[in-house]
Amino acid sequence: MTLLNAPQFDEHKETRQRNILIGSGILLVAIVLLTVAGFLLGHGWFFINLPAEHRVSTLLSTLKAQDYAKAYGIFYNDPQWQQHPEKYKDYTLQRFTEDFTTESDWKGPIASYQVDYSKRNDTGVAVRATINGSVPLTLNYSRADGTIAFFPFVLTRGF
Repeated sequence: MTLLNAPQFDEHKETRQRNILIGSGILLVAIVLLTVAGFLLGHGWFFINLPAEHRVSTLLSTLKAQDYAKAYGIFYNDPQWQQHPEKYKDYTLQRFTEDFTTESDWKGPIASYQVDYSKRNDTGVAVRATINGSVPLTLNYSRADGTIAFFPFVLTRGF
């Protein structure tokens, strides 16, 4: 091929290639920002822990409304728990109610809460919340069966 029989310049093709290149760069920057922002804000890479945080938030809002029977079902991921209460005889509804009211660190029912951040662990996601403005509460959401349990360790932001 010589210069005299070179292909015709296709403006649309060049524009399309330029737009694809710019779009790819913008998409790459957006993915990096989304990844880093999720980690820095404490919600996991790509905000992957948000479903577990939402589940804990649902539990806490039900406790705030003082619907302890429904919250007990959310805690065990079993809305029909009343059909078979013998399955949960080790941790009864009465004990559950006491743990979130009189026997709690905040010594009363939940008046307000805020889900702060979360971290993944071997079994699920540990979610830290602040109860009644000042008391920290850490709950563990199990990925295997969707149950929620008390988390015995102190959860902090960062690595």
